[in-house]
Amino acid sequence: MAEPSEELQPENEDGEGGAVKSFLEHLEDLRWMLIKSLAATLAGMMVCLFAVNHLVAILTWPLLRAEHRHLVFMPENTNTVLHLRLGSKWLESIELGSNRIGSLNLGTNRHVTVQLEPVAAGTNTFLAMRMVAADADEGSNGPQLVYMGPSAPFLSALHLAFFGGLILASPFVLYFIGQFVMPALKIVEKKYFLRAFWFGTVLFLAGVAVAYFVIMPPALKFAELTAQLMGISSQIWKAEDYFGFVVKFMLGMGLGFELPVVLLALVKIGLLNYAKLKSMRRYMIVGNLILGALLTTPEPFTQVIMAVALQMLFEVAVWIAWYWERQKKQREAGNAAMDV
Repeated sequence: MAEPSEELQPENEDGEGGAVKSFLEHLEDLRWMLIKSLAATLAGMMVCLFAVNHLVAILTWPLLRAEHRHLVFMPENTNTVLHLRLGSKWLESIELGSNRIGSLNLGTNRHVTVQLEPVAAGTNTFLAMRMVAADADEGSNGPQLVYMGPSAPFLSALHLAFFGGLILASPFVLYFIGQFVMPALKIVEKKYFLRAFWFGTVLFLAGVAVAYFVIMPPALKFAELTAQLMGISSQIWKAEDYFGFVVKFMLGMGLGFELPVVLLALVKIGLLNYAKLKSMRRYMIVGNLILGALLTTPEPFTQVIMAVALQMLFEVAVWIAWYWERQKKQREAGNAAMDV
């Protein structure tokens, strides 16, 4: 009968995962890893530069969505907002006290768009008003994104292309990093590393999705209503500030969702356990508020939502640590019973 191969033996799980290399060989591997990662990122940036209009459409979706939201803890403003447009140019947005302008009834919609059109009457030309259906121009109801300088569109496009390129290139970059790191790990470490990688990837994408679909629309609505309560118009926003706000918040939420991976990794290597995690709960509340301020924007609504999400993830990590400890005690009790 053939002897079982060594790599199937349990004791080999603590063995080295690859051949031992010299310091210079490690430097050469690191250099090529950085070169390939940079090349992949630059290629992703070039793709995003040509598709920057699609990136803008994706990032402005929460702003369009925010117009149909109102926050339950703030009074809903029912005054009619009149948007004036001449040709393709937006002139002004005016909040009216009623839904009428003289004898003109604007209807029951809160946001009404009026198109100004030149009308010739003999030798004279007058401006006539024509109401535009709300569904035909949904994007005009909320704050308008504008650039305030000639260089702003170019710099903003580079900014969006950089982050978009990182996202597109991230699978390749992570693969190159894995090629560099995995050979130095032991077999058991590779197993835990791969589990943490896939678990962390799912959590990061979940954090980005929660920020984009759930939190961002009411957060933008909160910012607009805060300006209204202060008596300041919020109908025009700088486009580069808006894009920076959205990108920073989504990345911050994605990174914040990595908290269970970090805590459970510390549990696996023995630095933390269920009792320690449980005793850390009161300190984590304060820590999560600080992380919410660091990982998101200065606006308080998103910071509080981020802190609540991090605290929920911490509680999940505490529960998993308790489950692991319970399983370990059951295995030890079973082994002790077998020995007896």
